[in-house]
Amino acid sequence: MLKHNFLTYSGKIILQILGEILYFPVWWYTVGFGRLAKNAWLFLLNQEQILGFGVWLKNIFVPMYGQRDAAGRLISFVIRLVQIIFRGAVLLVWFLVALAALLLWLALPLALFFTTAWQLQ
Repeated sequence: MLKHNFLTYSGKIILQILGEILYFPVWWYTVGFGRLAKNAWLFLLNQEQILGFGVWLKNIFVPMYGQRDAAGRLISFVIRLVQIIFRGAVLLVWFLVALAALLLWLALPLALFFTTAWQLQ
């Protein structure tokens, strides 16, 4: 007699689909959120490297172009301070974008659930 037929495979497929549907919210808030958080952190590190914020901050008191007199030091400090302020503001914007993506990830399934439930009333 056949051990595997249409009905046994259909039952296995239906059980697997139901299991994956029930596991999806668990995955979304654990593994999925962890991956998104890791990618957001890597994105922020990449943006920091692109902007060179740490380099500007580290060298704020180093005179530019080897100008070691008082005027050269003062001009270098002011220019670097302005660069740090603007680059810090851009980095803050990227941080807020990444934070918004994380919050959207957490809120999206709940919003979909509540809007679907509201439509079914």
